[in-house]
Amino acid sequence: MKESNGQENPGLPLGEVEKLIELLKESGVGEIRVKKGDLEISVKATPEVPAPPTASEPLRHPDAESSPSAESNGFHTIKSPLVGTFYRAPAPGEDTFVEVGDSVKAGQTLCIVEAMKLMNEIPADVSGEIVEILAENSAGVEYDEPLFRIKPE
Repeated sequence: MKESNGQENPGLPLGEVEKLIELLKESGVGEIRVKKGDLEISVKATPEVPAPPTASEPLRHPDAESSPSAESNGFHTIKSPLVGTFYRAPAPGEDTFVEVGDSVKAGQTLCIVEAMKLMNEIPADVSGEIVEILAENSAGVEYDEPLFRIKPE
């Protein structure tokens, strides 16, 4: 293949790109960049993101009731059902949904996780007392990341 300036361009070395992809998978790193002359190849890992729940499904983690850490200390852990940004209040400047020490009822909104500009209310799936808030306001959260610990009634 020739470039517009008349020089030979070896083309994209697909075999080497495939090797980089395999190396990326095996190593667990997020990105690999290789530069050889004028050619630079960057390979990035994309996290596996579960499909978002449909509108008819509640936003609950399927294993929330049987979390091993929750069972071992008597507390129930509410986990993020999706990747996004954690918000403790419905809007900036408004009161938070819950504070440590608050009593909550099953179905009560505890926070919002914003994903792709959609505001997803995360409800309590048990009634009880909030004993710990584990995520920082306006911080990113991952799928299955613990958000709250509740002492069940």
